[in-house]
Amino acid sequence: MDKPLVWSRLLVIVGLVAMVMGAIDPLEGSLVILPGTALVALGARVGKSRHRALVRWALVLVAVGVGALWWLSALGGFGPPSGRSYWWALVLLPYPVGWIMGLVGAVRTLRDSRKKK
Repeated sequence: MDKPLVWSRLLVIVGLVAMVMGAIDPLEGSLVILPGTALVALGARVGKSRHRALVRWALVLVAVGVGALWWLSALGGFGPPSGRSYWWALVLLPYPVGWIMGLVGAVRTLRDSRKKK
């Protein structure tokens, strides 16, 4: 197996583990999920995976969603105590969508890299 493929697999595996471990607590875990998604995207790029675009979009969505999560948290959240309606929760939607896309992209990238052996 060539070196870029080994590095690609290692980056994707470490990123995937970080994404799963960060999901235990979505707020504080976002500080682990975002770099984990970035590692998966980097691994997909290094390995020249055909799923690079999927993982890249997952990274963008996770970054936007994490930014919105921390911004909304700094404002006091949503719901009756904060004075903001529950509709504000829709701002957080890119985070779980990107996380799921990242998981799917990581698994597909690993599966494809296994076939390249």
